Amino acid sequence: MRIVADTNTVLSGLLWGGPPRQLIDMARAHSVSLYTSLVLLAELAEVIARDKFAHRLHLAGVSAAEHVQDYGRLAYVVEPQPLSGPVSRDPDDDHVLACALAARADLIVTRDLDLLDLKVYQNIPILAAADALRRMESQR
Repeated sequence: MRIVADTNTVLSGLLWGGPPRQLIDMARAHSVSLYTSLVLLAELAEVIARDKFAHRLHLAGVSAAEHVQDYGRLAYVVEPQPLSGPVSRDPDDDHVLACALAARADLIVTRDLDLLDLKVYQNIPILAAADALRRMESQR
């Protein structure tokens, strides 16, 4: 299964547990394939370096840069084409949609309500991590 995980899902999976972590662990086990773009990696680098995550990084014993590098090695990096026009209420979310098209993704996984409200984009379901895991389990 080809998955594009939004930055909030990746961040949650790297710094906490639960369904987002399960998705990352599944990618490490080669059960799913995660896809990203240079724009999304840059966003991850900017967000994970915020002061509010310093304590979680300290507990993990891994720097923000190491997390971004590890994710960059774990996920396949694609080069999306710009969308023909705005799709999401938040223009930054269109990067996720463009990445999903370039990756020929089966799923977009996010916690972002602007994306979740779309439900589907170009026949690609948009789900929260827990819902994505349930969907994958039901397809086995």
